[in-house]
Amino acid sequence: MKKILTLLSLMIAAALYSQTDTEVYLFDLDIEGDKVELSNPKNISNNQGYDNQPSFFDKDKVLFAATREEQTDVLLFDIVNGSAKTWLTDTPTGGEYSPLKIPGKNAFSAIRLDLDGLQRLYEYDVKTGASKVLLEGLKVGYHVWFNKHIIVCTVLKENRMDLVVSNLKDNTNYTVQKNVGRSLHKIPDTETISYISKESGHWAIKSLDPISGSTFKIIDTYGKTEDMCWLPNGSILAGAGKALVYAQPENGLEWKQLTYFPHEEIHSISRIVANTDGTRLAFVSEISPRTIVQKQLDAYNAKDIDRFLATFSDDIELFDYPSKSVGKGKAKMREMYQGFFAKTPDLNCELKNRIVLGNKVIDEEYITANGSNFSAVAIYEVKNGKIAKVTFIR
Repeated sequence: MKKILTLLSLMIAAALYSQTDTEVYLFDLDIEGDKVELSNPKNISNNQGYDNQPSFFDKDKVLFAATREEQTDVLLFDIVNGSAKTWLTDTPTGGEYSPLKIPGKNAFSAIRLDLDGLQRLYEYDVKTGASKVLLEGLKVGYHVWFNKHIIVCTVLKENRMDLVVSNLKDNTNYTVQKNVGRSLHKIPDTETISYISKESGHWAIKSLDPISGSTFKIIDTYGKTEDMCWLPNGSILAGAGKALVYAQPENGLEWKQLTYFPHEEIHSISRIVANTDGTRLAFVSEISPRTIVQKQLDAYNAKDIDRFLATFSDDIELFDYPSKSVGKGKAKMREMYQGFFAKTPDLNCELKNRIVLGNKVIDEEYITANGSNFSAVAIYEVKNGKIAKVTFIR
């Protein structure tokens, strides 16, 4: 039994370390004709770890997945009543992701990822927390409710996701298209769903009629951006790094920049959603490059190899300036640093100066190791919330 508990603890730790640190931001939204304005920004998660996948339970409440006590649960954020937060799930054997209000019910659906690897779509009662499986046998990645008995979802197949329409009344499922993205939304004032097609090299936003199965191309995505949402006026918003871009039907659906966020805290915008009356907008931002680099430095000084490696991407590359490779991948980093940490009791890195330029962080460091002191410069490049490249100047 002790071995099983130890294994489960290691699985939890591995899952947490693989997730990107993110925050959920909320804005007031003002739409007048083709004019869209954002104001009153607020970090509504403000939490260490993974906070992601916001959706509106109603126009004044936001659901999202959030980390607490080494697991991911669903949180309800009440905007009006003092920004109160209520935890709606507590599943020790797994975690919940991508919560969505179920039409006509005081309930929500969410993806449950269990510790044994089972991944299913569940329904949860808001008051009691009681849950039940909605789609047996389908490994659902993302979903959207078309009506109270039809769900459009992405189903994990090999190394891709396929678009599937599931009918809860007659327990049928049919595949619409292979290789799609994670963004699924109801298109305002229509009986259609939008999805991201990745069939070819050019990604596209398409519409789907879940009843007939017919599809229609709306517009190419903005580069390889797949996180988008619809506004009530028919505009499409999408994340583009530190900016939001939009396309409007009356302008030929050409992408234009809506706003750019100079704030260091907002970085790599994703998972965008607006409430149904178009008065509020929420999106997810990765933590700033400064923050992830500082976490790396703190773990280095603590000689905590797991926390240290958790700040790096799986394919991390290390270089001596200007371009001499000294290592690649986490396995190589563990080989390089684990023994070094164990054999260097006086190890300490003092930060002398730091410059942040976009996704790059340049640190001037003063290092103590085995009785010696030396200065160095490290140039960190951050991608997808992890350190992807380090160049040392010694």
